[in-house]
Amino acid sequence: MLHCDRLRIQHEGRMSGGNLDGVFSPYLRERRLSAARPHIRGRVLDYGCGTADVCAIAGEASYVGVDLDESVLALARRRYPRASFLTPDEFAQWSGPPFDTVAALAVVEHLPDPARFFAAMKRHLKPSGRIVVTTPNPALDWAHGLGARFGLFAKESHDEHQSLVDRAGLERAGASAGLRIVEYRRFLLGANQLAILIP
Repeated sequence: MLHCDRLRIQHEGRMSGGNLDGVFSPYLRERRLSAARPHIRGRVLDYGCGTADVCAIAGEASYVGVDLDESVLALARRRYPRASFLTPDEFAQWSGPPFDTVAALAVVEHLPDPARFFAAMKRHLKPSGRIVVTTPNPALDWAHGLGARFGLFAKESHDEHQSLVDRAGLERAGASAGLRIVEYRRFLLGANQLAILIP
């Protein structure tokens, strides 16, 4: 059985939008959220939740957020006191009901094995559920790296990238977990990708 805490191997930084030290980082976060918003519904697991912007869409009663960064989780708990927030270690022990949506916004690029992540998240999905992913387009990662050098984007976030995958890579990772992409598009002038995967 694959536990979510195993997903942290080789990655001890933030999983999501908590590190917004770049000039345009808040804008990038908002564009990711806008791309994902139409696909977020029902009970939501927000893996790599950061400050829990997805909770405003899902509603506190239907939301569980998971993040590595305890200080970011503390802020998220203050913002949304009726929502549930867990570390990956805590989530590995969690036995709540399955989710309609798993949101992973700006997460898979920080993990060593997206396929393992998808397999772990599938275990928490309802049969009719979906995984909503945003991830950088590897063909334009050079632009993000250049921007990070000059403080336009979060340097820490860029330096933690481990798995930059294009559409074909997302399809392979999903297929290995028994998932298929039912919607895919690029946004932010092609620099980012949205993928919706279902069982």
